[in-house]
Amino acid sequence: MITVTDVSLQLPDRKLFDNVNIKFTPGNCYGLIGANGAGKSTFLKILSGELDPSTGNVSLGPDERLATLAQDHFGFEDFTVLETVIMGHKRLYEVMKEKDALYMKEDFSEEDGNMAAELEGEFAELNGWEAEPEAATLLQGLNISEELHDKKMSELPEGQKVKVLLAQALFGQPDVLLLDEPTNGLDTKSIEWLQEFLINFENTVIVVSHDRYFLNTVCTHMADLDFGKIKLFVGNYDFWLESSQLAAKLQADQNAKKEEKVKELQEFIARFSANASKSKQATSRKKMLEKIDIEDIQPSSRRYPFVGFSPEREIGNDLLHVENISKTIDGKKVLDNVSFTLAKGDKAAFLSNNDIVLTTLFKILMGEIEPDSGSFRWGVTTSQAYLPKDNSTEFSSDITILDWLRQYASKEEDDNTFLRSFLGRMLFSGEDVMKPVNVLSGGEKVRCMLSKLMLSKANVLVLDDPTNHLDLESITALNDGLIVFKGAILFASHDHQFIQTTANRIIAVSAKGVVDYPNSSYDDFLENQRVQAKVKEIYS
Repeated sequence: MITVTDVSLQLPDRKLFDNVNIKFTPGNCYGLIGANGAGKSTFLKILSGELDPSTGNVSLGPDERLATLAQDHFGFEDFTVLETVIMGHKRLYEVMKEKDALYMKEDFSEEDGNMAAELEGEFAELNGWEAEPEAATLLQGLNISEELHDKKMSELPEGQKVKVLLAQALFGQPDVLLLDEPTNGLDTKSIEWLQEFLINFENTVIVVSHDRYFLNTVCTHMADLDFGKIKLFVGNYDFWLESSQLAAKLQADQNAKKEEKVKELQEFIARFSANASKSKQATSRKKMLEKIDIEDIQPSSRRYPFVGFSPEREIGNDLLHVENISKTIDGKKVLDNVSFTLAKGDKAAFLSNNDIVLTTLFKILMGEIEPDSGSFRWGVTTSQAYLPKDNSTEFSSDITILDWLRQYASKEEDDNTFLRSFLGRMLFSGEDVMKPVNVLSGGEKVRCMLSKLMLSKANVLVLDDPTNHLDLESITALNDGLIVFKGAILFASHDHQFIQTTANRIIAVSAKGVVDYPNSSYDDFLENQRVQAKVKEIYS
C-alpha cells in the first residue's frame, strides 16, 4: 500500500497539486488520468521519491518495495540483459554482488565466511535462487529471446531495451508498481502479455497510459487528476468516461426529478457491471461496481475538442490502386513490391513491425518521396489530406496559431470571428490563438494539424500515428470523428481501441510482403490464426 498525505507541489507559475490525500491499496490497478500538463508523470515521480513535494509526504507499508519503469533507455549499457532485469530488485542485486566479491577473494577469512553466511541467508529470503529463472520468464513473455539474455544492453536496439526495462520494473513482485506509458514501443503480443501479467498481479499498480484499451483491460480504478486534486473512481476508463458524461447530462437537465436521475444512474451501473468479463481483474471490478454509491458518480470538468470531418464531395468507384511499390532507405529495403487496391468506404488500418515501413509508404502515396519502382494511382474523385508523424516543418515559424490556420482557410472562412470560433472548438480559446506556433506542445501541434485537415474538406484522410502526443480527451474526440466520417481513411496506429472502432480493413506490411484482411475488425484479424501465421511469416 502507498499512502499520500497532504501532498502539494508549487511550481514557479502555478500550484500543480494541492493537499492531495489518497491511499492506493493492494490488489488494485489504478489508472492515473488527466489532461496533458496536469502532472501525471510528475505525480509518479513524487510517489517514487524522485521528486520532493512542497508539502506533505508519501509512505509505503513496513518493509514494502516500490518499483518504477526506468525512462533512460541507455542507462544500463554495460550490463547484460539478465543482470539489468535483476537490478530491478536493488537489495537482491546488492546481495548478489557482495556474495560474488567475497567468494572471489583469495584470502577468504573466517570473518568473510560469517559475512557470506549472512548474505546467503538474506539471498534465500529474497528468493534469490529463483532470480535468474524469473528474469528469463519475464523476458521471454516480452519476446526477448533466450540468446539475447547474456548480451550487453548496448548490443540491443532501442525497441528491445524498452522491453528489458519493463521486465526490470516487474521483477521480484514489487509491493507497489509505478508504470509511466508502459505500452510505448511494445508490439501487440507483448502488450497482451503485459495485460495478463497485471490482471494477475496481486499488489498495487499505478499506471499512466494513453491507451484506452489497456486502461479498460487492466484497471480496477481511475485516479482522476483535475484542478490539483485526485479523486478515485471505481471501474475502468470507459466506466469513468460514460458515467461522468451521464452525470453531466443529468446535472444539466434541470427538469429531471432526483429519483429519475438516480434510477438512470443505477441502470447504467447495473449494465456496466453485467458486461464485466470473466477475468480476475474484471470480476473484482464487477463486485466494486455493484457496491458503488450513486453520489460517487460526478461530472468531469474535462473539455473535449470537436473533431469532425466533412468531405466536400463523395468518392467515386475508384479510391487507390498501388502496384509493386519498392523503396530502399539508407541502404535497407523497407518496401518490396507492395501492391493493394482500396475501394470506396474503406477505412484501412496499416500495421507493421517497423514504423518506418508505414511512414515511407504514406510519404510515397502523398507525393513527398518517390518510390524506387512501382506506381500508385488515386481515383479522380479523391482529395487527400495528410497528418504526418513528424509535423515539425509545419511549425518552424513564429506566426500565431490564428495566422497559421488562416493559410488553410477558404475565402469564405478567412475571417477572424470564424477562425477564432473554429479554434475555440479545438480548445484554443481567448488569447491562446495568438501563441507562436513554434512554442506549441506536441499535443497542441496535432490539434492544429487536425484543424487544418478539417478545413481541407478532403474525402480521403491519410493519418500516420494520429494519436501520438494527444491526451485521452483528444484521442476520444478524434476517434469519434473518424467513426462517423463519410470518406475513406488510411491510417497507422498502435492504439488497439482506436483501430478496433475505426477500421473496417486491416493491412499488415513489411519488407517481405503484404497481408490484406478486408471487411473485418481488428479483433477478428488478431484472432484469425491462419491470418496471424501469414503475418508472422512476413514479420520474421
